[in-house]
Amino acid sequence: MLHRQLESAWGVIVPGLIVAALVWMDLSFSQWRVLVVLGLVASAGMLYHKRLRHYVLLPSGIAFASGIALVMMNIWR
Repeated sequence: MLHRQLESAWGVIVPGLIVAALVWMDLSFSQWRVLVVLGLVASAGMLYHKRLRHYVLLPSGIAFASGIALVMMNIWR
């Protein structure tokens, strides 16, 4: 049962780790916005691809986590 619950966690854990690595790169506000837009466009494109449809959580998760990081950057400044 625990294996089934952790099976879908890759869609949250992997993008979270990628965004955590991007935070250390100290990206500017405009670079973060481009990253969010690219993640959303990639998600939309992957929905129509037969094989990539199963991995659509990766770019959308990166876009979501990047958006949260962007909001937090604006709050702290």
